[in-house]
Amino acid sequence: MDKLFGNTLIPLLSKSLDVAMLRQRSTASNIANITTPDYRRTEVRFEEKLQNVVDRWHINGKTTHNSHRQLGQRGLASVTPEVIQPLDAKSPSGINNVDVDHEMANLSKNQLKYQLNIRLLTKGFSALKTSIIGRPGGRQPDHSG
Repeated sequence: MDKLFGNTLIPLLSKSLDVAMLRQRSTASNIANITTPDYRRTEVRFEEKLQNVVDRWHINGKTTHNSHRQLGQRGLASVTPEVIQPLDAKSPSGINNVDVDHEMANLSKNQLKYQLNIRLLTKGFSALKTSIIGRPGGRQPDHSG
């Protein structure tokens, strides 16, 4: 499967959907604990780690044998999301550091990213289908007289 999808954006988009799901859980937990004394909010770090890996992709190499080391691109599998507890001060309420407005904005932003990734993933699979079938929309040529 990796050989089929490895040169497309599909693995990155798939990982982005996983990150969006993790981010949704983190934000939902923050909202659920808004009145829990001394609760520390969590957030997901991924894009910064991904950018660091992308910035180091200077050489694109192609392996011609299984025992060759891969040049340039580091595997996407090496970039994993991280759930952290930022060192935010307590909110003005004095209960904990969860700000409901901030969390609701994060939910909306995450939903938009998720929907965009779904659309891009759908288009990626559609492009693969078109390249396999050979015609947009999957129509076969009419060979009748």
